[in-house]
Amino acid sequence: MATGRGTKLISAHGEFSAEEPQTEWCAEKGSDRNMTLVRAFFFLDPRKKRWEVPAGYKIDGASIPRALWTLVGSPYTGDYRRASIPHDKACRDAQGDKRARKAADRMFYHACRAGGCTVSEAVLLYLGVRLGSIMPNVMSMNGIAEDNVGARLQLTAEEERLQAEYRQIGARLRKRHTEDDPEILESQTDEELEGLYGKTAVRQSWTAP
Repeated sequence: MATGRGTKLISAHGEFSAEEPQTEWCAEKGSDRNMTLVRAFFFLDPRKKRWEVPAGYKIDGASIPRALWTLVGSPYTGDYRRASIPHDKACRDAQGDKRARKAADRMFYHACRAGGCTVSEAVLLYLGVRLGSIMPNVMSMNGIAEDNVGARLQLTAEEERLQAEYRQIGARLRKRHTEDDPEILESQTDEELEGLYGKTAVRQSWTAP
């Protein structure tokens, strides 16, 4: 992997336009987690598709439920922070297009690996964005509020359940997934999620008809 401040970050999974994206914090009410991209940034995936994010774009991190941040890290920390930028935009651009969301999540895996995540880490992060996509269609997750931020001493019952289910599925996927291939991981994750939440919930939120 080639690195260097201000240079491209390159791996077999793709490359970023720069090692360090340039951003500015946005001072806002509420969660106050948004950032504005000062300079255009992109990820070039292994198929040479360029996932661009223009200067001035406002980002809020990867689409991983906040309840899982204590397990995977917050959006602006760790080796997946670069991957979160093009994934954030790609998810918004999808606007309910399930094929586009599928492509965005596959790109996220590649981008996590290109950013320095291990296979095991990328598997868990990929599972995080998949859980984020199906939350609106799973009854047991309806009580999880994404705007529930601020200092707290404990998780809600729904958040604790989500963490427990994430650990269960994540442990199985880490054992199953040895190929470092997001297409294979997609199928394995579908099987695990459908086994726990049912085919309808998973297919409504992600798999195109």
